[in-house]
Amino acid sequence: MREERSNLSAFYKTANFVILPCNENSLKQLLMKKITFLIVILISSAIFSQQKSDFWKHVRFGGGFGLSFGSSTNILIAPSAIYNFNNGFSLGTGLNYQHSEYGNIKTNLYGISLISLYDVPLTGIQLSGEFEQLFASQTNGNQSSNFNYPALHLGASYRNGRVSFGVRYDLLYNKNKSIYASPISPIIRFYF
Repeated sequence: MREERSNLSAFYKTANFVILPCNENSLKQLLMKKITFLIVILISSAIFSQQKSDFWKHVRFGGGFGLSFGSSTNILIAPSAIYNFNNGFSLGTGLNYQHSEYGNIKTNLYGISLISLYDVPLTGIQLSGEFEQLFASQTNGNQSSNFNYPALHLGASYRNGRVSFGVRYDLLYNKNKSIYASPISPIIRFYF
């Protein structure tokens, strides 16, 4: 019997836990603490779930897409979510996927963006600023490369209801490094 206990003791020590002897009262106290903790959690969640938050009333989902054809092809899909503040200002985040072709060069972009929008009162004009961090996979014939590229777009659009049409300009555009063929690109945004 003594040998079995020493073997068990060695097993528990190697398993990184130790079983301590306890009496019936300490087990009851531990059980009562766990039950009390569970009741407090359940009551708290019931109370907080009954309080109404208007956060989701100010959130709009949508995004944008862009098409550019000519000496290059550029297709953009960018779902996003924004939070509308009371003063015409909105802030949100989005995901980006873009496919570009320029001659033999094909690029697939994936990225994330931080979006700010401002609706100019009584004009229908929406000003925008968007910082994107893009990750690119590019092929040029038999060669391929991966890199990342930041972009900072400032734009203006005409907003009619849930849709806005306009243009944006990439302030970080570098002809030799940018994945964009031009610093100017059209935008179409919609939010629901």
